[in-house]
Amino acid sequence: MSAVTAESARVPLGPPHRDPAAASKSQGAGRAPLRSTEELRALAEAGARELGDDAPALDVVQWAAQNFPGTLAVACSMADAVLPHVVAARIPGVDTLFLQTGFHFAQTEETRDAVAETMDITLIDVLPALTVAEQDERFGPRLYARDPGECCRLRKVEPLARALAGYEAWATGVRREDAVTRTTTPLVGFDQTHRIVKINPLAAWTFDELLAYAAEHGVVVNPLLADGYPSIGCEPCTRRVPPGEDPRSGRWAGFAKTECGIHL
Repeated sequence: MSAVTAESARVPLGPPHRDPAAASKSQGAGRAPLRSTEELRALAEAGARELGDDAPALDVVQWAAQNFPGTLAVACSMADAVLPHVVAARIPGVDTLFLQTGFHFAQTEETRDAVAETMDITLIDVLPALTVAEQDERFGPRLYARDPGECCRLRKVEPLARALAGYEAWATGVRREDAVTRTTTPLVGFDQTHRIVKINPLAAWTFDELLAYAAEHGVVVNPLLADGYPSIGCEPCTRRVPPGEDPRSGRWAGFAKTECGIHL
């Protein structure tokens, strides 16, 4: 229900920011030696066989809770808080990573604050190595407008990689209907990039099912979802999407880019 210090001491309000190095020292890191890549790969394969393609989200989370006690992180973009809500139902206090890029909509930051204050999670702000001002000085202003791939690498991809180094698995809110590049998303798989298990409990959900769950359980939802933004990223690189268009067509408009890189 709030953020914590690197020592995981709960505080009631006002979650502090933490640097990427601290993020890797969260809930599970240091409690026990992490399992080998081969062990994690085998575990992912076993989970995929056990759960199949369409197991209920809570069954997927229960499997994760049994297999990764203290070594699972949730990634949340704060488009909504359905994923951390579902995971926290089986794993109270679960580490929840928010990529604090410095370019978020005000509504996204407000959603983050509401989630930290109301949900039984441990919110961790994952920070880039460079501040926005430092990035502007090194690469020039508005890098996102000239090379969005490089900007995403600096502010999302690399910080997440550093943060996930302390975990054996991470849960994401990726859904198969998000984009054509995600139609085969498994419930459980091995993440070749981060060399840990990747769990997608909501992979089979539709957008309407996601909103229905949020309404039924009173889960915080970013108000931009109801304002023409079905996919929410950093403010400079996200536009409204006309009805009927690909939900992710509002991301990086004018570029061939369709993914920030954290799910590649």
